[in-house]
Amino acid sequence: MANEVEKLCLGVITGAHGIRGAVKVKSFTEDPAQLTSYGALSDEAGKETFNLSIIGQAKGQLIAKIAEVKDRNKAETLKGTELFIARDKLPEADEDEFYHADLVGLKALEEDGEEYGVVKALFNFGAGDILEVHRYDGKSVMLPFSMEVVPTIDIDAGHLIVIPPVEVSERDADVADMEDGSSDGEEVRNG
Repeated sequence: MANEVEKLCLGVITGAHGIRGAVKVKSFTEDPAQLTSYGALSDEAGKETFNLSIIGQAKGQLIAKIAEVKDRNKAETLKGTELFIARDKLPEADEDEFYHADLVGLKALEEDGEEYGVVKALFNFGAGDILEVHRYDGKSVMLPFSMEVVPTIDIDAGHLIVIPPVEVSERDADVADMEDGSSDGEEVRNG
């Protein structure tokens, strides 16, 4: 829809906390406590609005109160609800900073311009950001999101440059060898 406001997901309600309607929220913002600083959040469809008040943190998640939610039963019904904000309410990203949503869908090109794949997602499992690139051969590969591996990002041109680490290239070569039936090992004969 051409007039639809672009939205970004800033977090997700992961469950109820206590008996008075508080919820646990996993924040996707750089500083989790900033989740509520951009205004009211909504569900993906924009039908429900959530005015969250952060009341604490536990196990790496925020604990928040939602005015309309008074008991645990209502809080439990919100589990899995993604929390969105209109893109225009967020500050512009600084140079060399990007919103994850800007990277998803970009073409991944190798240094020589050959197409490598498409960025499908970004993850952070605790040791830094990881790009998931869906390769054109149907496989997905996880690449560290670092200056060494992703030296160039051109949002306007719709692509980024990747230099896959040697380990990734060697693993891909080993998998290709196994699929081709070739092997560096000795041939085994029965009989």
